[in-house]
Amino acid sequence: MEVKDNINHPEHYHKGGIDPIGYGEQQFSQEEMKGFHRMNVIKYVSRYDKKNGVEDLLKAKFYIDKLIELERKASNA
Repeated sequence: MEVKDNINHPEHYHKGGIDPIGYGEQQFSQEEMKGFHRMNVIKYVSRYDKKNGVEDLLKAKFYIDKLIELERKASNA
């Protein structure tokens, strides 16, 4: 039985073999992706106590980790 991972690989965003974040990384600048990740952090932190609890906090952490990745790449460039 396949385990669902709603944090790192939500099924509803990967139908048809398309990874929206990967697509964005190919199409948008690092600054645009930083904005995307920041807005998602704000969204999930703002709603966690009204909607999905800890799952939303883990989603926010996922996007914070993405921001950290981008910042590290920028500082090593």
